[in-house]
Amino acid sequence: MKGHVMRTGFVLLLTFILTSYASAQEGLNESDCIKCHPQVVKEVKERGAKHKTEVGCMDCHDGHPPIVPKEEIIPKCSNCHTDEPHYALANCQGCHNDPHAPLAITLKGDLKEPCISCHTTVGKEMEQNPSLHADLYCNKCHIAHRDIPDCLACHESHSEQMDAKSCRLCHPAHRPTVITYKQDTPNSYCVACHNEEGEGLAKTETKHRDLSCVYCHKNVHGVTPTCETCHGIPHSQRMMARFPKCVECHLDAHNLE
Repeated sequence: MKGHVMRTGFVLLLTFILTSYASAQEGLNESDCIKCHPQVVKEVKERGAKHKTEVGCMDCHDGHPPIVPKEEIIPKCSNCHTDEPHYALANCQGCHNDPHAPLAITLKGDLKEPCISCHTTVGKEMEQNPSLHADLYCNKCHIAHRDIPDCLACHESHSEQMDAKSCRLCHPAHRPTVITYKQDTPNSYCVACHNEEGEGLAKTETKHRDLSCVYCHKNVHGVTPTCETCHGIPHSQRMMARFPKCVECHLDAHNLE
């Protein structure tokens, strides 16, 4: 009888404690979290991104052990992150391994699809412009998220005058064979690859010598302008009819005779 009373008393006490704890949990607010989890709160404050500004602890963590099991208070990313291809990927924590610092991304393994599911413009650029770069995994070059690699870590410079910044002036990294350049691009950048043309310009005594490469080869790499663009029709109609192509006489535009 005595043992039964003690067991009954213990059950009632435990029920009271759990009920009181459950009631206390219902009254939890954000200020309570820091009492036990100061490091987590500090991390969210410093590196939480939108997890800091748009949600609070209780928006993600519904309840607290022991009333709610630990595995149930860790929310699934898909509870909030939906409706975009990137959010359909499996294993969010493979890259976002710390939900309290969601942009402190860890790149492990050979990654491509996860990257271009978020960086869609880059994915389209590489798909539309096949190159050796397009065959690489993204984290072959970008060893950390938002890391911009030095081109010269893999490639040799065309000339001693060119540095890593110079590379990107002509070669967009995700479509490197689509060469672009500005109108102030120095001749030294061009003749580093086009050696014969550079040597011809250095030899000629004509006004072509004083022009920049991009003055004639405007906007698109590999474009060959017509002589008439600048010179019009410089000879008689009879001569032009006999020699319709300027280079039949003026054999090399870079080293005019």
